[in-house]
Formats: sequence, C-alpha cells, structure tokens
Amino acid sequence: QVQLVESGGGLVQAGGSLRLSCAVSGLTFRSAGMGWFRQAPGKEREFVGVIRRGGSSTYYGDSVKGRFTISRDNAESTVYLQMNSVKPEDTAVYYCATTRYFGVVQETSQYDSWGQGTQVTVSS
Repeated sequence: QVQLVESGGGLVQAGGSLRLSCAVSGLTFRSAGMGWFRQAPGKEREFVGVIRRGGSSTYYGDSVKGRFTISRDNAESTVYLQMNSVKPEDTAVYYCATTRYFGVVQETSQYDSWGQGTQVTVSS
C-alpha cells in the first residue's frame, strides 16, 4: 500500500520561507515522478510542480516559478518543496502525489496516490 505523509506546513509571514516534506512508502520511490499541488478554500486543486523520476528535471506552475523549488532524496524516499518569497495567495493545503507518467504532468488525473495534505498559511 502506497502511503504519502506531508509535513512542514504552518504559519509564515509574507516574504518568508517554508520547506515542506513528503515521505513516501510502499513503492519504488526512484521510479516515481513526484508532484506537488495545492488547494485553497473554494478553489480547484492547482498544480505547483513536479520532479521527474530519478530527479532528472523539474517543472513548475507559472504562479510559483522562480520562488518554489522541488527536490528529492531517493535514499530517504522523500520529496521536498522549498517555498521562498511566499505571498498571501500561496495560502492553501499542499499535497504531494505520485505519478507513473513522464513528461509535463499537470493534471490531477495523471497522479496515482496522494497524501493527506498540510496547511500553509501566509500572513500579510
């Protein structure tokens, strides 16, 4: 059974930084692409970014490009989301997810397993 557990969320001031973690078990981690999504109240789940299997490359949504960075530690089966220069509009529940697909995978339907989410709140 695949399990994903996010951590690291919390309250941060605008302009600050936060690092989220997602620990994965139950699959061959290095063979999975790992994505981050977020969902604000009353809005659809939004693609944040993805790191391809093996950590070869990353791709980000326009709203976070240049501010957020995804990395992975295959030895620890963990993926990270480094959030810098955060804005109030970054407030959301953040989810990590696994994908078997390679390439630009931005749709929630392209992801197989999801974590429970971690709340990030950015104060102005």
